[in-house]
Amino acid sequence: MKRAITVVLAFVVSALLGSVPVSASGPVSASGSASASGPIPAPPGLTSADVSFKGFGGLTLHGTVLAPAKAARPVPGVVLVTGSGAGVPREHLLTEATEFARRGVAVLIYDKRSAGYSNFRRSYSELADDALGAVGALRARPGVDPAKVGLWGLSEGGWVAPLAASRSADVAFVIVVGGNAMTPMRQQVWNETSALRRAGVSGSLIDHGKRNFARLGADAGLFAEAFFDAQVVLERVRQPLLGVWGGRDLQTPPEDNPPLFAQALRRGGNTHYTFRFFADADHAAHTTPDGGLTRGEALAPGYADLVGTWVNDVTSGRPPVADAATPLKQDYASVEISPSPWWASWQTQLAVFALFIVAFTAYPLVALVRRLRGRAVRPVSRWARLLAGAGLSSAVGLLFYIFYLMAAGRTPDPGPVLAGRPLPWLALQALAVAAVAAGIATVVAWRRDAATVPAGERVRLGLLVTAGVVFVPWAVYWGLLVP
Repeated sequence: MKRAITVVLAFVVSALLGSVPVSASGPVSASGSASASGPIPAPPGLTSADVSFKGFGGLTLHGTVLAPAKAARPVPGVVLVTGSGAGVPREHLLTEATEFARRGVAVLIYDKRSAGYSNFRRSYSELADDALGAVGALRARPGVDPAKVGLWGLSEGGWVAPLAASRSADVAFVIVVGGNAMTPMRQQVWNETSALRRAGVSGSLIDHGKRNFARLGADAGLFAEAFFDAQVVLERVRQPLLGVWGGRDLQTPPEDNPPLFAQALRRGGNTHYTFRFFADADHAAHTTPDGGLTRGEALAPGYADLVGTWVNDVTSGRPPVADAATPLKQDYASVEISPSPWWASWQTQLAVFALFIVAFTAYPLVALVRRLRGRAVRPVSRWARLLAGAGLSSAVGLLFYIFYLMAAGRTPDPGPVLAGRPLPWLALQALAVAAVAAGIATVVAWRRDAATVPAGERVRLGLLVTAGVVFVPWAVYWGLLVP
């Protein structure tokens, strides 16, 4: 049953998302990895070599190693682990690879897997095994010091790289960029609600509607790794760690995450960390022309130098000791989000929504059929019609409005905003209030005329009133009856 519901919801989400592809790369080979990219020409002063290695499940992955052309001794190495998306090609990180290699580090970039990875299914554990396969390949390269090879992770890679490092002493260090020491659920809700706040939205749409809808998606299996425990992983990381965040990061909270990293590392006994911040950089520590909405081609000034110097220091026996600058301020705080309680689970939500559809549509449909047959019965109260219409409209409208906002991503258009409330949300709230008022009036009228109500009409009214009673806590949970 759950699988069937998941498939239906996935179809609806995919239809609403429309232009958002499952794969970010294009062609995918039959083996389940992105089709191997063509050779990457060596930038001036560097060498370029294609490599292949085995990832999770024996999947063959393909990459390129960029390294200094003239090195007097074996150099440190780093494997770059990209962010979210299936089959992301290695060229996506070519700028980072080139700049790090020019600072004396051998860099491996590789085509990300697509097998077992989609909008609705992914495994950080499998991606960590892929990363460790890449570490092994780089450690085996001529001119690379195998004791000095580490991992660099961007965004989603900021969960994957520490997980891989926690599993293998072959990893000499960890670098995370735009990384999270919080659950993906908390990060994603902050991402989406911050976009609404930038549009002037506040109140129950954010605090109830968006938050609870994200939890429902996780319940239904539409949000992979939603509650991945980054804290437990970081407690097992023993390698030196460099954390980098941009002040224009619109996807990851740059103020909330560094303290969470420090706390988890310290609980595990690791004080060898460095945190640095680039005020005008975006999520990937690139320059940005518009406050983080668009990623520039260039890295933030000083970022590549920081990586080169830091890697050389930690691989030369000079690890940092709790070297953390003051985090940059973020506009809005993130909030920890737990899985849905049983009474708000996907099963309960499905049952309640089914009740609304049946009860709120049955009342007017039965009346229509009776009228067509010439057997119309005088209604107990015209308020019942309002309860059916307003209740159904607000329930269905809530579903589609929040789906619409989710599909808009980081640039939502919630509609005209009045006192922090989008007009479509105010309309849904007005319908909810009307439904509650109509429900009360319907019960009053039924009690007044109970003796004259036919038996069949009692059944129809009973179903409608039951839906109206359930509607109240449901509407409170979703924020329709909350300011």
